[in-house]
Amino acid sequence: MRPMTLSTIRARDTVIAAIVSVLVLGALAAAADLIVRDVATSQTLTRTQLAGRRVSGAVRDGTLPTPIPPAEGVVLQVVGPDGRVRNADRASWGRPPVSDLRPTVERRIRDYVECGRPGYRRCMLVEAIRATTAPDSVVVYAAAPMPVLLTSGLLEVLLGAAVLALSAAIACLTWRMVGRTLRPVEEIRAQLSEITASDLSRRVPEPPGEDEIAQLARTANETLRRLEQAVDRQRQFASDASHELRTPIAALRANLEDAVMHPDDTDLRAVVEAALRDTDRLESIITDLLLLARIGTGGPAARERIDFTELVTAELARRDPPVSLCADLRPGITVHGVRMQLVRLLHNLLDNAERYAETRIEVRLTRDPEADSRLLLTVADDGIGIPEPDRERVFERFTRLDTARSRSSGGTGLGLAIARDIATAHNGTLTVEDSPKGACFALRLPLP
Repeated sequence: MRPMTLSTIRARDTVIAAIVSVLVLGALAAAADLIVRDVATSQTLTRTQLAGRRVSGAVRDGTLPTPIPPAEGVVLQVVGPDGRVRNADRASWGRPPVSDLRPTVERRIRDYVECGRPGYRRCMLVEAIRATTAPDSVVVYAAAPMPVLLTSGLLEVLLGAAVLALSAAIACLTWRMVGRTLRPVEEIRAQLSEITASDLSRRVPEPPGEDEIAQLARTANETLRRLEQAVDRQRQFASDASHELRTPIAALRANLEDAVMHPDDTDLRAVVEAALRDTDRLESIITDLLLLARIGTGGPAARERIDFTELVTAELARRDPPVSLCADLRPGITVHGVRMQLVRLLHNLLDNAERYAETRIEVRLTRDPEADSRLLLTVADDGIGIPEPDRERVFERFTRLDTARSRSSGGTGLGLAIARDIATAHNGTLTVEDSPKGACFALRLPLP
């Protein structure tokens, strides 16, 4: 297991969640502290004010009894100018004054908190009332003990502990949720780290759903598929080039070496013509191999809407075959694809038909009766045909069946392989179908 550092998304999200929760919960705790203090102080002050003003009025009226009638939870005292308690409720009789502060004539009523007075263990919320404006006026004190929660700091401790506990819980929950969310990403990363250029067939796991991680997995697999296809094409190109180019190059070299070693016994013109033929064959093979390597790599930008009927008509018009050529083309059929590749596909199919036809070639273009969303192009000849076991082999590179099928050797052995690859790159198919005589190639392409 890798150590947790702030460089990981999981750790960063957890730290950010913890900091944000501490700030937000801390602000809420501070607000709660102020509200609790305000409510508790207001309630206590209301009790002391009612009791103190009742006693102050009785002092001015001369109707205050001794001892002072008690008020629940409130200490009541009447203190003279000499600082001695002259009257008090029964519970506080004989106790020292709750405060030494004497209100002035200008400010006869004072509300404040008094702490640390001898005889009183708790802080008291005091209302001091100067009974009259006379210099020797008595002072009425009404005092209520403050809640311990507010005076001992216990409220702040409890709120702080609650903030830390909730922040820790949020951080833990964030750690688990982010870990669960990123687990598929870690599985994708681990799988990708094991994929090498020598084995591109593996795929990353795709989680269910349509979220970003599922889309990432599908995109990664699609990228791996395209990369595998590209690498396979490169390997196939290297294999084909090394295999098929060796023979004509060897023949060319042998002819040239023979001409150099025996110049007097060599027909120079024949040697040059043979060398040109070998060079033409090499050029054809290299061109076809490069085309095979590029098919399907142009991307969507290289595609356009094409009138396929006109494309077939133009290709047929350029030909003058030694056999009868019959065409039945449905007008207005369009496809979406790469024009030059589709032209090459048609060229290869018609070349193959001309090579093996005896008297007749038939070309038909229509909508596929099995699926109206596809076009169907058939190119049929009346030659010797293709045995059913070989109908897939003819699409393999450099595959040649019985040479008796052909009037001339010609070709590079790549024509049908190129045609099928182009069809596949356009999401279509190219197959050999049953025919009363000869071979029938059927091309199916999706209609836009």
